[in-house]
Amino acid sequence: MPDQQTRALSEVLDQLEASIHDESITVREVVERLGRKSFASLMLVFSLISTSPASGIPGVTAIVAAIVFVLVVQLMIGRDCVWLPDFVLRRKLSTSKLCKGIGWMRKPVRFVERFLKARLTWLLHRPWIFLPLTLILGLTIFMPVMEIVPTSGSIASAVIALFAAGLLTRDGGLVVVSLALLLAVPVAVWHFGFSG
Repeated sequence: MPDQQTRALSEVLDQLEASIHDESITVREVVERLGRKSFASLMLVFSLISTSPASGIPGVTAIVAAIVFVLVVQLMIGRDCVWLPDFVLRRKLSTSKLCKGIGWMRKPVRFVERFLKARLTWLLHRPWIFLPLTLILGLTIFMPVMEIVPTSGSIASAVIALFAAGLLTRDGGLVVVSLALLLAVPVAVWHFGFSG
């Protein structure tokens, strides 16, 4: 397995960390740093932010849900370049909390990278890719509401991060795992958060 591929996720975190300066960073700066054609990288970074301790920043889960929703829609219609609304691009994130979140993410990311490789790549093409994208689209709609159930928004974000990691590294096996979890998350949240 090529070393470059095994560090693909860590390299995204490195790029994010390199963009950090001052007391806050805008979403626009993150997008510019990772590249406007990096749909998978952007989806990975923002979903990981919502999974990490940085999710404690008020409104982060809702912002991440909005960003991922827009990214998924653009993937589904075949856009080549990322577009985000200006009000989202202007949003600021605390760099201290972001740095803490990046540090927290590195260990699980390194662990996952050990198992990543290109496989089942046909799942990453149309029409197969539409199934997980549609499920993610539905999940992002409910993520802001899921904040009333402790940790459920972070769990949903972690599942989206798995899908983005599979897309970024061409690992259809990881996409299958994320697909199974995407089907399970709404059931689990309803059962543990809202039932009896």
